[in-house]
Amino acid sequence: MTDWRQEFAEEARAERPDLARLCLLIGAVADGSVTEPDLDAAEIELDRLAGELPYGGHDAADWGTALARLLGERYGFHGTQADYLRLESSLLHEVLRRRRGLPILLSVVWMEVARRAGAPVYGLGLPGHFVVGFGDPAEQALADPFAGGRAMTGMDAELLVAGATGEPLEPSMLRPAGPLEIVLRILNNIRAWASPRPERSGVALWAVELALLLPSHPARLRYDRAELLVQRGDFLAGAAEMEAYASVVAAVEPSAAATIRNRAQAARALLN
Repeated sequence: MTDWRQEFAEEARAERPDLARLCLLIGAVADGSVTEPDLDAAEIELDRLAGELPYGGHDAADWGTALARLLGERYGFHGTQADYLRLESSLLHEVLRRRRGLPILLSVVWMEVARRAGAPVYGLGLPGHFVVGFGDPAEQALADPFAGGRAMTGMDAELLVAGATGEPLEPSMLRPAGPLEIVLRILNNIRAWASPRPERSGVALWAVELALLLPSHPARLRYDRAELLVQRGDFLAGAAEMEAYASVVAAVEPSAAATIRNRAQAARALLN
């Protein structure tokens, strides 16, 4: 049986992590019926779509237009509010099959197809919404795959950020996101989907465990994993994880560490 988590860990630590492969491995962990040929088929589909784009010779805006015509108009890739209610919207192999997904997964499709065709493309993790950019980041052309690849102006980006945060657009928000940043954001989305669904705590658990396999991740994830273990009835493992995390934070936040140790003690008491 393939150890998808081990493959995920190895890919995440590669010199140049493959974004599509990492996203497909998330899907393999999520869906026990997925096989290696399924992942190969998804990669082949990305190659096929890229083959329908002319290679090179475009400026930034032209690339955005070409992708919108191919993926948005011809193949119908886009998103709706209903897609936020489905776990499949965060799994790349399902997004390729359904042609529906969250903004970040649709952006992954746009990026991977465009990259294969030679486009200067990258993802932009704006607050509350993920989009793609083409060309020099200093003079980028933006597109919104969730809206079928609609071209975005600078004002569109400013309004989007203001609507999500109430704050102005900062130049740092237009910095291209790296593959591991994108993967962590996808895993956070999956956890957010599972959080209000106690019956899907297993989904939240594997999502946080994959995030912990990334070479750089928030230390807080260890505590999140501990809470999920306790929620799922694994009180001893959860308590041990809380105490390990308390030891990490004790030097900088002794009061927080004491609180966490008390919670670990309470988790052990649930065995009585």
